[in-house]
Amino acid sequence: MLLPITLTFAAACALLNLWLAIRCARFRIRDKILHGDAGHGLLARRMRAHANFIEYTPIILILFALVELAAGASLWLWIGALAYVLARVAHAFGMDADRPTAWRAGGAIVTWAIMVVLAGAALAIAYGQTREIPVPPALAAQV
Repeated sequence: MLLPITLTFAAACALLNLWLAIRCARFRIRDKILHGDAGHGLLARRMRAHANFIEYTPIILILFALVELAAGASLWLWIGALAYVLARVAHAFGMDADRPTAWRAGGAIVTWAIMVVLAGAALAIAYGQTREIPVPPALAAQV
């Protein structure tokens, strides 16, 4: 089954991951930093923004794929995918500052909200239709 939202979203996340990596690599190349952040504050914050993206994105992508697979493509999934990508870009820019920013906080809050909505949708799909565990067709024929 084709999952157009998840495929588009995964491609956008791959490009966003590359952008986050390049933001770090520029400092590493310029300042010849092979490992860690060498005490460079902005590099440390950008590394953390990249790591934070990597921490959240796999579970978000899995939830998007499973919800889309189970329920089909919908406008709310498209909006959620776009909101997630924009939230992670906002978070990355917000992480550049030495102090808390609305961009950083907003990006984190939108990320968490999307995760909660997707988890709720997954649970609703899994348990909202029936309380019984379906019997696989191969076993049903034997019963």
